[in-house]
Amino acid sequence: MLDKDGYRPNVGIILCNAKNQVFWGKRIREHSWQFPQGGIKSGETPEQAMYRELMEEVGLEPHHVRILGRTRDWLRYNVPTNWIRREWRGSYKGQKQIWFLLRLVGRDCDVSLRRTHHPEFDAWRWNEYWSPLESVIEFKRDVYAQALRELERFLRADAPSRARPR
Repeated sequence: MLDKDGYRPNVGIILCNAKNQVFWGKRIREHSWQFPQGGIKSGETPEQAMYRELMEEVGLEPHHVRILGRTRDWLRYNVPTNWIRREWRGSYKGQKQIWFLLRLVGRDCDVSLRRTHHPEFDAWRWNEYWSPLESVIEFKRDVYAQALRELERFLRADAPSRARPR
């Protein structure tokens, strides 16, 4: 499902632990790390899609997390042409995303990358809030930075003594 401008609606998830470190997933059989993200299905709200993607990619249920905030507007990135399937070229430009900042209220052992038959990650780790930027594939980097900047205020409001000073 693409919008009129060629962008696929999507959600991004920044999951933080009690130390304000962020969840970082390693794409299955690749050497790339990223935040969980995924498409919004027809009829789904961004929040419903976020919970579905959280379960599919990380194995967490709604009671394992608390929503701290979300981006006000869509954040967009263009996908390089050589990454786009031939049949989509000309109509597909990239992703438009609503990003959510979540606090893990469950335990690390609640994370289960094999909860579905088609896992997206084969490893995960906690990173400092800003450290993932240098590891993100280049065409997503600006959107990650925008999301982290916009959502950081919610992290500060939730745990002011633990948030990274800026």
